[in-house]
Order: sequence, then structure tokens, then C-alpha cells
Amino acid sequence: MKITDRKIAYDGHYKLSKLTVQDGDKELQRERFEPGQAVAALVFDTQKEKFLLVQQYRVGAEADVLEIVAGMIDPEDKNPEEALRREIQEELGYPVDALIPIAEVYASPGNSAERHYIYYAEVSKQTGTGGGVASENEHLELVELTAEELYKEKPLDAKTLLATQWYQLFKQKDI
Repeated sequence: MKITDRKIAYDGHYKLSKLTVQDGDKELQRERFEPGQAVAALVFDTQKEKFLLVQQYRVGAEADVLEIVAGMIDPEDKNPEEALRREIQEELGYPVDALIPIAEVYASPGNSAERHYIYYAEVSKQTGTGGGVASENEHLELVELTAEELYKEKPLDAKTLLATQWYQLFKQKDI
């Protein structure tokens, strides 16, 4: 398969592209969601020995969702790590002490170009209030969980499940 043409079908808060795809002798029309690239992290406070997650309303789920810290990579961000440090400060109020890459994945590659850079982050000293950015209409609640409490959660989103399972498999013994 090969993409032979791209057009913007919708350009609002997010973009939707209309693609023409050549599949052998067939020409197909496909739509692709173009939200941009995102970062996310399972954050562990080494002083409190607790994981820091956020709970917020998500329109896709039509419900409040408990999830790891996440956000979009802005044009002014030099790289995913810089974007993630900004997001952790905005959402939790903590500077980052350490970052470990976990995975780079597409959220839903069948219809979305959104790529997630997922990390494990360690923090130790809260320097701000967190809670998100008011101008972006973010309304988040910080949720602190022990490892045992985290493992009992049934995450609604894939990035939280992936990061939690990575921690259980590869990092748990280190802390």
C-alpha cells in the first residue's frame, strides 16, 4: 500500500486528513486522525514512595479517567523529554529527577497518526501546585497510590496499563 494523496478534511482543535491509498490496482479513500505526538509517564515520588497519577474527564471515554501524566508535544519543545518535564511540572508541580524511556507506540495505528513516547519518571520534591494549565481548561486531580493500590486499578487507557506492567516486570525490584 502507498499513500498517493493527502488533504486536510477538518482543521479544528485536532486535524483529520483524507488520504488516497493505492492498494495494488485499487484506489482507496481513508481518514486519519492527526492529533500530533504525545508524551506520558508513570511518575514515582521517591520521598513518599508513591505513584502520582491524575484523574480528569476525558471526552473519548465520556468519564473521569485515572491515568498517568500525559500531554502533547508542543512546537516549541525540543524533544519528547522536554515536553514531558513540562507536563509533569504543569500537572503535578514536580521537577523531574530521572527519566527512563519505556516505549514509543502508536495509540491506534489503524486510524490515528498519534505517537506516544512513554516513560517512567522519578520525582522527589513538589515545587508547584500542579493541577494543569487553566488557559488549556485542564482540571485534574492528583492521586497518590502505593504500588499495591496501583496494581489493583483497572486502567481504562492503554498507556497507563503499559507503563504499570512495565514497572511490574522490569523496575519493581529496584525500589
